[in-house]
Amino acid sequence: MLTLIWIINLVFGVYEFLIFIRVLLSWVNISPAHPLIRILYSLTDPLLKPLQRIIPPIGGALDISPAVALILLYIVQRVLITLLIRIA
Repeated sequence: MLTLIWIINLVFGVYEFLIFIRVLLSWVNISPAHPLIRILYSLTDPLLKPLQRIIPPIGGALDISPAVALILLYIVQRVLITLLIRIA
């Protein structure tokens, strides 16, 4: 059971890190055609794109969807771990 919790924490941690990197790279002018950027976007877009359609940018420029995504990921992670602990 501890191994499964460790794996969940690892997967969520890596995904949260990828979102954080995407936010940092959005402040730098890097071509979206760069292979690493395309990989990063392909991994984070499935969560961020639906949120971006729902949550408009603040002031027309500040995208808060990554912050919302991180909060949602944290909630889902905690719920999964709580359920696993209760099952055990």
